[in-house]
Amino acid sequence: MTVSHLSPSKKVLLGIQHLFAMFGATVLVPTLTGLNPSVALICAGIGTLIFHFCTGNRVPVFVGSSFAYIAALQVIIARYSVDGNNIPGIQAAQGGIIVAGLVYCALALIVKLVGVKRVKNFFPPVVTGPVIVVIGLTLAPTGIDMAKENWWVAIFVLLVIIGVSIFSKGFFKLVPILIGLVSGYILSIILSATGVFPELVNFQPIADATWISPVWKFGEFFTLPTFQWDAIALIAPIAFVTFMEHIGDMTTNGSVVGKDFLEDPGLHRTLLGDGLATMAAGLLGGPANTTYSENTGVLAVTKVYDTVVLKIAAIFAIALGLIGKFGAILLCIPNAVKGGMSVVLFGMIAAVGMRTLTEAQLDFSHSRNLLITALILVFGLGMSAGITIGNFTISGLFIAVVVGVIANKILPKEV
Repeated sequence: MTVSHLSPSKKVLLGIQHLFAMFGATVLVPTLTGLNPSVALICAGIGTLIFHFCTGNRVPVFVGSSFAYIAALQVIIARYSVDGNNIPGIQAAQGGIIVAGLVYCALALIVKLVGVKRVKNFFPPVVTGPVIVVIGLTLAPTGIDMAKENWWVAIFVLLVIIGVSIFSKGFFKLVPILIGLVSGYILSIILSATGVFPELVNFQPIADATWISPVWKFGEFFTLPTFQWDAIALIAPIAFVTFMEHIGDMTTNGSVVGKDFLEDPGLHRTLLGDGLATMAAGLLGGPANTTYSENTGVLAVTKVYDTVVLKIAAIFAIALGLIGKFGAILLCIPNAVKGGMSVVLFGMIAAVGMRTLTEAQLDFSHSRNLLITALILVFGLGMSAGITIGNFTISGLFIAVVVGVIANKILPKEV
């Protein structure tokens, strides 16, 4: 579905809906690592625009802070920080992030030379379907953890989203996530103000935030990278892990939209978009970027796939990074509200994986298909926390993809 028939104001609302979906995760990564959340928002917006340029405005994707790099960033920033000053550590981490982006670009070149068809041979529906399910179900505990902070509010948000999705008509049917989130936020404010749940909303971050972020303080707000061999060695190889995750994300996004983005515009172009977005983040002082499953969930709910909406979200992300008060307002949204929203988004992703298996008409009376699916689900969900070797963490999704690809290649096809 396109939004060409919609007014500019309605397109803006659709973009804001995508902004709400990515906001929490994107600011969480810098919060955990010591990077600047405002810079992360700016880098997410710039990275999304770069991605759309590289892919010819054909892939409805939002890119934001990658969770895969958290452990490595924490180690490097702590190692190089001096007397509580994180800037030297951030600068060293930036160098590693830039090289990680270069690795992505190199992988894009390899895919271009080898050909996407050879790459796709490793990812038939019996592999991609369960991988998509793993993506959705791996995210599910995060949604539940947020929701359980106040189940009354979370269930209210969930019911609003379901009600709007099923019973509303016209434009309202396209923005159920936004309506649910705003309704939940208003309810939370009322419950907090009346003393029913006084700790539900904390407005102190809004009072503390500046109206305009101090972007003119170059060297503090935006920082210049330094290149340290140990930082590069620790951070850059993670790009090989996120490469596999990228293929899963692009497959999921394509399954939702009904297009093969690995073919058109091509895996090499989506990889290039991610790589350049990550390099831009490294140059400015933000975390490495990656495509966001949260926004793919919004696509599945709304069925609006026009990339204009994602670019509007990107512009708003940049604005929020520059206008501190507005960003703080979003920071004050209770986790219970975001949890109610996430239950729908993450569930929709898992459901898309089930749809992929159904549309491929896979015969699960064949033990081969059962075994491949079973291995992907068990390794992906059972090892969702990943494997940590020293300071290097391999995600459960990466393990699931590798296991699925190997099983698909070595198990004999049944006649």
